[in-house]
Amino acid sequence: MLQRILVPLIATGLLAGCAVGPDYARPDMAMPQQYLGRQGLEQRTAAGSADLRAWWTGFGDPQLVGFVTLALAQNLDLAQASARVAQARAALGAANAALLPSGNVSAQAARAYQSVETPLGQVLNSRPGLDRYGSAYEANLGASWEVDLFGGLRRGREAALAEYQASEASAVATRLAVAAQTADIYISIRGLQTRLGVARRQVQTQQQLLSTVNLLYGKGLAAELQVRQAEGALAQVQASVPVLEAGLDTAMNALDVMLGASPGTHRAELAEAGAIPVAPQLHDSGTPGDLLRRRPDLIAAERRLAASNARIGVAVAEYYPKLSLSGMLGSATSVASGNLFTGGASQAAAVLGLRWRLFDFGRINAQIDLAKGRDAELLGAYRLAVLRATEDVENALSALAKREEQASVLAQGVDSLGRARSASFAAYQHGVVSLIEVLQADDNLLRASDAKAQAQTEAARAAVTAFKALGGGWEPSESRAVASR
Repeated sequence: MLQRILVPLIATGLLAGCAVGPDYARPDMAMPQQYLGRQGLEQRTAAGSADLRAWWTGFGDPQLVGFVTLALAQNLDLAQASARVAQARAALGAANAALLPSGNVSAQAARAYQSVETPLGQVLNSRPGLDRYGSAYEANLGASWEVDLFGGLRRGREAALAEYQASEASAVATRLAVAAQTADIYISIRGLQTRLGVARRQVQTQQQLLSTVNLLYGKGLAAELQVRQAEGALAQVQASVPVLEAGLDTAMNALDVMLGASPGTHRAELAEAGAIPVAPQLHDSGTPGDLLRRRPDLIAAERRLAASNARIGVAVAEYYPKLSLSGMLGSATSVASGNLFTGGASQAAAVLGLRWRLFDFGRINAQIDLAKGRDAELLGAYRLAVLRATEDVENALSALAKREEQASVLAQGVDSLGRARSASFAAYQHGVVSLIEVLQADDNLLRASDAKAQAQTEAARAAVTAFKALGGGWEPSESRAVASR
């Protein structure tokens, strides 16, 4: 009965050479033809343009380029990602090796002293001339091979290859995240330095105003109320400085950690305040469909989906019998002489093994259902990742256009408020307006200048987010190679 079932199955497997389980097909995703936020960027003007492959160079800031380059060389998150790639490569090597025959060499030499008090010893001792010492020598060459009739091992190799490709893409995604985060922190540092400069200049202005009021008060030309108002305005501006300084220290420490260094290592290089980097013109944003081939996190999600699909085949293969071939060729002797490798001492064995889980189909069904459930989960995760990636790009493009528009409007407002403040102070000196109006002009100028610095910072950060969302930072040829493996 067993022969009637087994022979047709083996013959079918040998003739077809197929692998059980579903063959993988990349999911189709309906993508729009262009980004909605692209229209807002067509009207913006920028001093330079950036190529997606090395977008950080488009900001025209050598120090920014230097820090990003350093982070890509020694960031510890990248070191961990590289280690995960090495682990996945090793797993792929093990899956490849499972398809090939394995061999081993064994040898042993033994020497024993026989007791005459045991039953066997008493029998042997009854014979004259018993030698209680015995020696045995053996050397064997063995080989074994599991015949992959129904493709379970091949599906396992397919899954391991997809996991390895996913780890490579994840490492690239980590690289892009490190570059973007480093640039974002650097821009934040420059923005905080600019805001700190605005606050300190305002402190000086308020101090000059307080000196003028004290002088007028000493001559009896100003009331004490005006002195206290000027003192309160000065204290309010001075109180904003420590907050900005604390934020600046935090950002500098975060940058050092991104560079794989102890906090404070690169602080001296950033001691001199620099201008907020200006977001470059986006050279080519491509289409939403390009994200599937460009963004490494989407490539990694798609490769994990391919691996889960192959795992279904691994589980289905447990329905079918598994055959193994093994053999041994060697020599054995119990005499310490040159007889070990002679014809009389030779020995050989050949074994055909069968393993079939005939009465375990309930557990196999559960394993298949588990693999299918995991595949469905990863399919949903992949589709959601694609939608969120498109959302990331749209949000970043919109933020970039709107923040630059805000910065432009605020720049005009700061210019007007600066002239208004000068006019109000001159009028106050001539007794035309009150001190309240001067303080209000100072407050308006401070708020507008601080808002302008924040808008410029957020515009540059939005550009970084856009470049990251578009998958910029590595060669497109690399993305095609990873995706097509």
